[in-house]
Amino acid sequence: MDKETKAKNSGKALIIEGLRKTPIIQLVCEKNGIGRTTFYRWKKEDKKFSEQVDKAFLEGRLFINDIAESQLISGIKDKSMQAIFFWLRNNHPVYADKLELKGKIEHTLELTKEQKQAVKQALKLAALDKNI
Repeated sequence: MDKETKAKNSGKALIIEGLRKTPIIQLVCEKNGIGRTTFYRWKKEDKKFSEQVDKAFLEGRLFINDIAESQLISGIKDKSMQAIFFWLRNNHPVYADKLELKGKIEHTLELTKEQKQAVKQALKLAALDKNI
């Protein structure tokens, strides 16, 4: 394996590891001295790398979500009303945002003479209406 290929593979590994901790492509690229254009070219040209990036990005987002949720729970423990309201609004049906719609829909359907005859014929054939 030549020096350039080793450097590329090393750069790809750094990107994947970085995305697991910080799922922001721009930051990870800057931190590792890799241009965004290079990153997207690698992603386009290398299916395995692309799949690894997608997986690492998801892992990173889940990691950040865990941190955020931990901070939210700390805020609740510290009696932050904003944190308490946020949690209840998003986790308890009584406090959730509601949308109520009221209205009345009226629709009248006018059949043409031909349509009325077709309905009568269909009912007659189905033997549902013996008075026709």
